[in-house]
Parts: sequence; structure tokens; C-alpha cells
Amino acid sequence: MDPRDAAPDSWEQEDDVEAPVDGKLDSAFAALNVNAKPFVPNINAVEFVPSFLQKGPSEDTDSGALVENGDSEMTTEETWDLKGAEPNEAEPGGGPGGDGGQIVVEEIPDEVMEEEEEVPIVPKVVALPPDAPKKEHVNVVFIGHVDAGKSTIGGQIMYLTGMVEKRTLEKYEREAKEKNRETWYLSWALDTNQEERDKGKTVEVGRAYFETEKKHFTILDAPGHKSFVPNMIGGASQADLAVLVISARKGEFETGFEKGGQTREHAMLAKTAGVKHLIILVNKMDDPTVNWSLERYEECKEKLVPFLKKVGFNPKKDIHFMPCSGLTGANLKEPVESCTWYTGLPFIPHLDSLPNLNRSSDGPVRLPIVDKYKDMGTVILGKLESGSISKAQQLVMMPNRHTVEVLSLLSDDVETDDAAPGENLKLRLKGIEEEEILPGFILCNIDNLCHSGRTFDAQIVIIEHKSIICPGYNAVLHIHTCIEEVQITALICLVDKKTGDKSKTRPRFVKQDQVCIARLRTAGTICLETFKDFPQMGRFTLRDEGKTIAIGKVLKLVAERD
Repeated sequence: MDPRDAAPDSWEQEDDVEAPVDGKLDSAFAALNVNAKPFVPNINAVEFVPSFLQKGPSEDTDSGALVENGDSEMTTEETWDLKGAEPNEAEPGGGPGGDGGQIVVEEIPDEVMEEEEEVPIVPKVVALPPDAPKKEHVNVVFIGHVDAGKSTIGGQIMYLTGMVEKRTLEKYEREAKEKNRETWYLSWALDTNQEERDKGKTVEVGRAYFETEKKHFTILDAPGHKSFVPNMIGGASQADLAVLVISARKGEFETGFEKGGQTREHAMLAKTAGVKHLIILVNKMDDPTVNWSLERYEECKEKLVPFLKKVGFNPKKDIHFMPCSGLTGANLKEPVESCTWYTGLPFIPHLDSLPNLNRSSDGPVRLPIVDKYKDMGTVILGKLESGSISKAQQLVMMPNRHTVEVLSLLSDDVETDDAAPGENLKLRLKGIEEEEILPGFILCNIDNLCHSGRTFDAQIVIIEHKSIICPGYNAVLHIHTCIEEVQITALICLVDKKTGDKSKTRPRFVKQDQVCIARLRTAGTICLETFKDFPQMGRFTLRDEGKTIAIGKVLKLVAERD
């Protein structure tokens, strides 16, 4: 029987048996050269923690996550995924691997180290160094005809900017393949519910965000299907910048652009919602029928420009065309070799280079509500149009005049103490029930309330209507995030499109392509401002039978007669 298998009578005896192993260890230690200079670590240094000094796997993985992503602004989902993936890659080749790590870790300031350790406690909160300057917030809405590739481009951008892990996308790809829909997997990053994934059509406005060197972008992924245009209007009303996605594939561009297509309607609605700058992405350029052809690109451009001009965009200043492929990610972040004729910047760098938006934070607080739900209190979502909001501030919910208090503020799922105009916010409110709020209500300062009422005078352009419109005509009014039934109670005068002159007599009716001033009356009380005072809350669209009939601006609010 092997003496090592039996229990020893005394520990001395055990030592004798193990002697040969000790010899091996000694020789291994001799080879290691413990006294060599590079291996005398300074334990207090933050820059370089050699792997043999770390006590447990938990510390090892933590530094793995830090080394991998030198950026302190990282969501916890990212950190967790990295923890699973990175340490294994760093372990082989202890010396050089360690040195490589050293360079990356040096960039991380001490505060970030402390911040990072706290991250896992609070889910979905990005740790920011205390002195980090706030990046400018820009809201980008993706619009265009159904199946042009809006969600796919959104998903691809999130992947390219590191907001979605590769493993998550691989999982989506597998699931999409099982449903024989392998080209849809990128859009699943934004189309999250089952119905949207099964049909491959966006229904609600998807939200996500990504960052570049200078700016923080919120993606609003609008639905392209004509049944969901009301949702798209809500999305466009929160945007500063619109990206019109058109498909270059033979036949698809034509269907999107013709009378029944959504390309025209969406561009027009975006203009009405107050989007000043439009980027047109000519998508699917890698398609075999197109193959990055300049002729096809120019053909799409020639058809679109006159229409966009008619809607009110200035082709020289407000519009920028660029070719891309959402599925392969070509020309979104890096230029494409196969496309020699396009010399401009790719999409993400172009967004980064756009001039800053002028927003005044000293105006009155105006936050139109997009959505609300219950979650440990009443939570509302919306974009802060003007003014600034801070924690524990007292505000008034119009038109109900409820006084509410802000319990907490989340800007793109990151908790903050105050918010500036243009940010997409989630507010937890105290003093109001979720049932008492409707989309379209507005949060205001106590000392500067927004106007509310039912009757107003407005200038309207009739865009598409087969017959004539007379007083008594009913339609659906979309103004900022509010949707309400409205009736045209009187036509006041016609306006000449070229000269702007008003007719002396009252018209009995108006028809397509005419401009008129009319008095409108809504079914319920709504919040609105005149276009002159506050453009974001003074623009509106009128829709009927699933079509956009007219766009307009509020000229005057009419006091209610008791």
C-alpha cells in the first residue's frame, strides 16, 4: 500500500513523505527569480495591480472590467457582461498582458475607481466622475416608410457605439434565424416586445441612447406603418433632429415615396413637429440591385429634394444626404472602401460635428408628458422643452392645476439632481395619482403656468383632402404630445400663399393646397401656446381617416365665454 494513501501517525512523518515534492517546488521557485526588479510591485499604486497579488477571483474580474473599458460612463449591464468575458483573455501571458493592462488603467482617475465599485448596488445607473462636464443632449428621431430599415440602423448604431454587447446580438441572431428572419436581428435591440418582433414592424416609439466624444444622443425609433402615425408624431415632437431613412432597393423607394407611402408624410410631420435639420440616409446600398451605385443614389436624391423644399426644408442648409447600409453597418461609423464617390463624413461622426443647439435654461419650465406609469409612485416621461428642473422642486401639472413635487429625476436612465432643456426625462412625482395624468398634460412652474383652453385661432395649410372643408368639420388634433378631437367652428379668411395677403371676405369653404385662418374648438381642455411665444407648443397637425390633412400654427388663444 502506498504510504501516501494512509493517514500519517504524526505530522513529522507526513513531511518526510512529501519531501520530493518540496524539491520540485524549490526548483520552480529558483526559476522564478523572486528578486528580479520588475516583479517588486508597489502595493499602493493604482496604476498596475499584478495578477499574482490579487487575492480572489472577485477582485480579478473587477479590474478586468475596468481595464477593458477605460470609459467611466458605463451601464452596469455592460460591466456584468464584461466581467464574464474579459478576465480569461487577460490571463494568459502574465507579463506582457499585465503591462498592456497598465497602460489602459493609467487613464482611469481615482474617483472613477471608487465609483465603479459602487455601480452594481444600483441597477442601470451610469457612474460619472463628479467633475465630468455635461455633454449636450440631442434627440434624434428615425422616420421613414415601413421596412426602410430604421430599427436596424438604430440597432447597428447601438452596437457600433458599444451600447449593445456582441453576445446579446448573437443571441438575437440565433432567435431570428429560428423564425427565418435572420436579417431582422439588429432591429430587435429597439423592437423589444413580442408583437413587434413577430411582425417585424415597430409599433411604439423605441428609445435608446448612445454617446459620441462631444454629445449624448437619444434615439427615438418611430414606427413606419401608416396605422401607427399618431405614435410617430409623438416621437417626432420630442426630437431636435430627424433622420429620414429611405431604401435604395429597386421598387422599395418608389412605394415609400408615392402617394400612399410614408416617406412624404413623415418628412412633413417632422417639419411640423419642429425638426429643423434633416439627415437623409439612403439605406440598403449594399443590396445586389443597387451595389453602391451613384446613379441610384442621385435618382433618389433628385426625387426627394423638390418635395422636401415644398415642405419647408432649405436644401442647402437643413438637408444632408448620405448613403449607408444598416445591416452591414457600412458608412455609419467608418467610411466604405467600395463607395469611392461619397467623400463626406460617415453618419456618427457627422452627428458629432453638427453645431450645438441654442437652448435657454432660464425660460419657464415646460415638460409635455409623453407617457406615464406606476412604479413606487407616479412616473412620467417627457422631453424638457424649456427651463430647468431639479430634485424636490414644486411644479404644477396643467391643465388640472395639481401641485406636484419631484421625488427623483432620471435622464436617459441615469439619476441626476437637475436637468437642462432638451433632455429626455423620467420624473417620479409626489402629490398626484397616475390615473389623473394623460399624455399631453404639461408640467410648469408655479409662478409661470402655460395657457390652457378649448378655442383658438390658427393658420392652417390644407395638404391633402379630396373634398372641401367647411365650418363644422371634425378632425383629430395632434399638438406637442397631446391628441384631441377638434372641430373647425369658423373660417375667418384665406391667406395668399405667395404674398401672404388676407382675403377681405369670409370663405365658405377651403380645399386642398389652400391656406386659411380658422377658429378651432377642441372637445376637452388642452394646453397650448401661440406659435410666436413658444413654437414647440404652437405647432399642430390635423388628421382624419388615417391621413394627415393639414398642418398649422396657433395664432391666438380665445378666452372661454361662460
